[in-house]
This record gives sequence, C-alpha cells and structure tokens, in this order.
Amino acid sequence: MNVVIIEDEELAALRLEGMIQKIDPTIEVVAKLESVEESVEWLNNNEDPDLIFLDIHLEDGLSFNIFDQVQVNSPIVFTTAFDEYAIKAFRLKSIDYLLKPVTLEELERSLEKYKVWVNPAENKPVDMQTLYQIIKKKEPEYRSRFSIVAGQKIKTIPIEEVAYFHADEGIVCLVTEKKAKYPVDFSLDQLSEQLDPKVFFRINRQFIVKLSAIENIHVYPKSKLQVELQPTPGAEVFVSLDKVTRFKEWLNA
Repeated sequence: MNVVIIEDEELAALRLEGMIQKIDPTIEVVAKLESVEESVEWLNNNEDPDLIFLDIHLEDGLSFNIFDQVQVNSPIVFTTAFDEYAIKAFRLKSIDYLLKPVTLEELERSLEKYKVWVNPAENKPVDMQTLYQIIKKKEPEYRSRFSIVAGQKIKTIPIEEVAYFHADEGIVCLVTEKKAKYPVDFSLDQLSEQLDPKVFFRINRQFIVKLSAIENIHVYPKSKLQVELQPTPGAEVFVSLDKVTRFKEWLNA
C-alpha cells in the first residue's frame, strides 16, 4: 500500500508517517509534499497512490486548489482543525477526516475505512466543490485568550498581550510583551492550529512568534536568518532553513 502525505508542517508530516508505520509497517509513504504547487507536479508525474492524507491549509493556499489543476483518483483522508460542523460534512461526503492533533486510534480507524474505499461497490464519488464551499464558509476560530495558573490564582492573558511561545526541555511557555512568562498545557504543534497564522508564525522547533514581537532580522550567508525578539529570550533565535521562504512570505503578507 502506497501513501502520500500532503502537509506543510514538517514535524506534523513526520509524526503522521511514524504513526502510519507503527500501525502497519508494510505501508510505504512514497512522498511528503508541502504545497499545492508541489502536489500538483507530483500527481501529474506519478501513478496515483493508494491513499492520500491531505491537510486543508498548505503554505501556498487551500489544498482544494489541487483538484482544480489535476485529476485526483485516490481516496483522501483530510487532516483538519475545523469544527464539528465541517467534520460532519466530511463524513456525509463519504471521505474520512482526522482532527488535529491526530491520535493513533483515529488514524487506525481511517486506515480501516480505506479498506471500504478499495471495494468498488462501496466507493462513492466525492463532491469536492461542495466541500470547498463548506471550507470557505467555515474558517476556524482562533484563540483570543489563555487561562494561566499563577500561584494560587487563575488569570486570563489576552492574545494581544502575547509576544511569543517558547518550548524548552518539554515545557512550553507563553511570554508576554511585559516579559511575564507562564507555562501552558499545549504543545507548539497544538498552538500552531489555535493561533491566527496572519499574526503568529512558527519559526523553528522552539518558537512561535508574533509579528509585533520581532524587533530586528539579521541576514547571514546561505539564507540564514537571525530574529531579535522583544522581550529577549536570552539566547540567539534563528529561523529554520526549511521555513525561511515561508517566513519571508509571511512578513510580506
């Protein structure tokens, strides 16, 4: 069984690949693609995979744009952060979905559903245009605040006061513009789904930063970028090389 993963977050793609192979080591992930453009090119030049895991939001647009440019004959499992309303629509259209963050049990269920898809008598056409309209109408709601435990009290931090999120030794902390630092019960992967991508960007494995928290950007040879943050985290912060292009696009959006 050959599988393609279309996901613009490298760590999420690697995690999904690892979970797939844990469930069934005979499954081969033949490609991990990050964008609409890359996906269209691959699908035009390769045989249809047995199954596609498809993220909704890719680095260069909605993944539905793929279907406007190339015929996709493979069954699809969407990975999505959309709410229950949209999820019900996916179910009604006879395709499966995985709500992020993906769990092993949900992934196993999707692979079982694939066995139904390969039966021609059960395989039903998917109305991609209808799903596309659902997605356009039902954008996810992003976090507006965080509840933080501070000593014996619980306080609320509005998203406007957050400067960045920092992961260190397994602990993720929220850092405010006023230099306050609080641990949060979310991974950076989970936070990436909850934060407005127009305002926040995950620059590497340790930081999700807000645009207004970036004070300076230093350019080094070989596309290396160093970011100065306010408040300062106390160590040099660099943009991962695989995110440099998207980071520049985000700055210019």
